[in-house]
Amino acid sequence: MIAADANKSGSITTFDIVEIRKLILGIYTDLPNNTSWRFVDKAFSFPNANNPFQTAFPETISIADAMTSQMDEDFTGVKIGDVNGTAVANATMQAEERTAGTAIFDLEDRNVKAGEVFEVSFKSAQALKGFQFTATLNGLKAMDIVNAENVSEGNFNLAPEGAMAVSIDGAQEFTVRFRAEKAGKLSEMLGVSGSITRAEAYGDAGRLGVAFRFDGKTISGVGFELYQNQPNPFVNRTFIGFFLPEAAEATLSIFDETGRVVYQQKGQFAKGENSIALDRALINTTGMLYYKLETSTDSATKKMIQAK
Repeated sequence: MIAADANKSGSITTFDIVEIRKLILGIYTDLPNNTSWRFVDKAFSFPNANNPFQTAFPETISIADAMTSQMDEDFTGVKIGDVNGTAVANATMQAEERTAGTAIFDLEDRNVKAGEVFEVSFKSAQALKGFQFTATLNGLKAMDIVNAENVSEGNFNLAPEGAMAVSIDGAQEFTVRFRAEKAGKLSEMLGVSGSITRAEAYGDAGRLGVAFRFDGKTISGVGFELYQNQPNPFVNRTFIGFFLPEAAEATLSIFDETGRVVYQQKGQFAKGENSIALDRALINTTGMLYYKLETSTDSATKKMIQAK
């Protein structure tokens, strides 16, 4: 319940859903009225376990004699927004990447002309409790949303260049109005990604992957992707995330501005989302850096900044 109180109002309302959804969609990078974590004195007993906000709870511990051992003092860390206890808190933890299948969204394929404005409907092929993903837009610009029950502008982030983030629950389809910036075939201009909002759906069987199906035959799912490091810029540590369509050996290389390799790591990585922690001490340099991820079939490069 503390994790669900995203706006730190001392209650749980639909406003908290709105705040968390903005984080998921990449509209926020930080919650404006809350911290990323809250730490509660582990020894504290809540007077009402069904309402932790009934009384103030201690988030500090007072020490009478700081010169003696305080190893018995402890906090319980609460990751804000992590209502199901699945947050990956640090590099020693692994995310659960297994999915129970793939959620298919059916789209009608067509040829579009440069400058044309048209609507595209995304229809789930199965009943879903909710879904989220990033759609890559190659030569398309998302203009606006066709409002429907449980679908509005608040479920989307249309601002990113070349992409559109989606997070919806309580609806099985949605419609977006696009403008074609070049001529092409829709199935070659729309793709699935997890670069902004992680691509996953939720059904009775559990967590599902996401793929588009054009005219009932051409299926496009999440492919090889290298994500922007988080945080960026960074001081002491940053995390470099990436997605592999299949388990593979991958090499991460870090370069300085002159192109000199300052760090390299090779390893076997699982299918799906992966993350590598990078400590400042490993690279021993500052300023603009480049990082490159390579497998036997794919490679990608991005920039990052080591602040000091």
